[in-house]
Amino acid sequence: MAVAVPLAAAGARKLSDTLEKRRGANRATRLLRQGADTLSGLRPKKKRRFAFSR
Repeated sequence: MAVAVPLAAAGARKLSDTLEKRRGANRATRLLRQGADTLSGLRPKKKRRFAFSR
């Protein structure tokens, strides 16, 4: 899971770029890019141990 999600996001983003170069921007490329953004946002944020280290 830790490896599959980032790889899926990267694959979707690369596929979106490839399709966009061939056919131009369309609904499919926008959906692929939005899906990649959603997948990359699924990772939990790291918790900081000490508040003063911000």
